[in-house]
Amino acid sequence: MKTRELVIIGGGAAGLASAISAYEAGVHDILLLEKSDALGGILEQCIHNGFGLEEFKEALTGPEYADRFIHQFISYPIDYALNTMVMHISFQNEIIYMNEIEGVVTLKAKRIIYAAGCYERNAGAIMLPGTRPNGILTAGTAQHYLNLDGYMVGKRVLILGSGDIGLIMARRMHLEGAEVLGVVEIMPYSNGLNRNIVQCLHDFNIPLFLSHTVKEVIGKKQLEKVIIAQVDESKNFIPGTEKEFICDTLLLSVGLLPSSDLLIKIGAEPCYQTKSVEVNQWLESTIPGIFVAGNVLHVHDLVDDVTEEARLAGMGVAHSLKKNKKKRTHTIRLEAGNLLSYILPQRLDFPLEMESVTLKFRVKKPLENVKIQIRSGTRILRTLRRPFLLPSQMEKVKLEAELLFDINEPIVVEVIK
Repeated sequence: MKTRELVIIGGGAAGLASAISAYEAGVHDILLLEKSDALGGILEQCIHNGFGLEEFKEALTGPEYADRFIHQFISYPIDYALNTMVMHISFQNEIIYMNEIEGVVTLKAKRIIYAAGCYERNAGAIMLPGTRPNGILTAGTAQHYLNLDGYMVGKRVLILGSGDIGLIMARRMHLEGAEVLGVVEIMPYSNGLNRNIVQCLHDFNIPLFLSHTVKEVIGKKQLEKVIIAQVDESKNFIPGTEKEFICDTLLLSVGLLPSSDLLIKIGAEPCYQTKSVEVNQWLESTIPGIFVAGNVLHVHDLVDDVTEEARLAGMGVAHSLKKNKKKRTHTIRLEAGNLLSYILPQRLDFPLEMESVTLKFRVKKPLENVKIQIRSGTRILRTLRRPFLLPSQMEKVKLEAELLFDINEPIVVEVIK
């Protein structure tokens, strides 16, 4: 059985950035496996701009952002295979993959970076009430049809869910000539970035129905109408608030889920808050040698953050392959405290062997004039004030290694009003 130093699963933003990072850190025996027929991942269908504001200090489209990393990636002698499906990963870091050229291949990887991305929740996942006619599809699928295949999916469109992709598709469908009837959101606030709310809805007078959701879908072969209604704090419909929309298309932007099943199946410790797996400060899972990066670890709002995270995974692989790496002495857990939906990483393995650790987290609801407190037991490590916090925006706080030198209790990150 052939052995590679590093196998990367996924050729999107995370896979490309982690490959480049690992190579530049001294790992040169790399194989990247990508299931589609091109590198770049989901970025290739995201033709709107706004990518790269942090990474390149300019607004790029998704394909432009991907193109810069693809060119850098192919400038190194890194092996990669397209149209390749990974079918199995073992606890011993054995990988089985297949493609038309090689057939079925089994190889051993000293290290793995799992960067397989995420997938959209569909009508079945949210138990959408009513019939299942043509015209109901996820916003990402509609984006693929429109931006890559040139196929217009509908003329009268309603969108369920105000995540970024839903907001962006509202604008995209409007610009292509469709009548966008509105964006419907079950929460009392939008789940998208503020800039997308302004640029995609307000600029085109597209209404946003907060605290509303779909009550019934009507149609036999083709979608005919959608009835929405307002919901109370318990998500129960409020009688008399129904609104009827005659439409031929319902786009679902109702959440993304990390594609982490392969890792959980072989025993990686799951993280129920991120719906993925637990990782340490180097983004290594509880299975030694398997690192995780990108949207398969937690869903990001900015691709720049995906890139930054993937670089850390690449450096983590290089670090773990060094023969002088110190043996782990102990582990400290991190916990999402009051008003937080999740924290990343979920554990710190000591010795840290890094100058600082960046904690990433999201809040459960919009908050104003609050404090972020990081503590271990009764010891306060850091307190920060924020004028506002939003669930749609991931927060980052850096902790210097010297603050963590003699910690022996779990670290809790919480928000105090």
